[in-house]
Amino acid sequence: MSKKVVAQVQNLVKELGEGAGKVQAVKNTTLSINSGELTLLMGPSGSGKTTLISILGCILTPTSGEVIIDGENTQGMSAEQLADVRRRHIGFIFQSYNLFPTLSAIENVRLALDVRGTRGALSKDLAEKALSAVGLDHRMKSYPKQMSGGEQQRVAIARALAGSPSIILADEPTAALDSENGYSVMALLSDVAHNAGRAVLAVTHDHRTLSYADRILRIEDGSIIDDERGDAASRSTKNLIPKKRRTKLDA
Repeated sequence: MSKKVVAQVQNLVKELGEGAGKVQAVKNTTLSINSGELTLLMGPSGSGKTTLISILGCILTPTSGEVIIDGENTQGMSAEQLADVRRRHIGFIFQSYNLFPTLSAIENVRLALDVRGTRGALSKDLAEKALSAVGLDHRMKSYPKQMSGGEQQRVAIARALAGSPSIILADEPTAALDSENGYSVMALLSDVAHNAGRAVLAVTHDHRTLSYADRILRIEDGSIIDDERGDAASRSTKNLIPKKRRTKLDA
């Protein structure tokens, strides 16, 4: 599967605060994220990870520089236009799952499709396919409280997948999970990248995730200080990590 640049930032600067308290959360950063790859963004607390992923997700606007999502330059866009870019191109996965407790798994996925303007029979079909792809055929009518943390995170991944986004942004997707579920979720995100052809960018502190990465970006004090291919980073941990599990994303 050929790869393409689906998200990039050029000479990006983001300042937070005012006056003497002003800081540069992101400093003159240029990078691109490719389809077909699982990229990890790693760094200590306060390094700028969340700010950078929020800018790529068109939630925050930069102080200066350009953000280009699937060929669309967002510079000068209004809040409504940025929201439209998010709906069409970006899927989000959060540490806390962000599922509605009173909605079943399929209803949670269909709600996200509804926001994108997809309703009716097509919405139901897409939601069922997304949940099946993440191995939750048997949980479609289950409510969050009836599911494990790993299953809830899979619903969140299905929700992100259902709208066929260009890029999926995951914020600490394994932080609330035990080892087994953490490995399972990372294997699934790897499959999303490789077999569904999405660009996946995951912010993480979790070194268990290294063996699943195609690329690892390290950020400190608002600057990318290292950009390496995942094979080099996983070599020292490969004997500690179980084999990746296959999912239904090969079709």
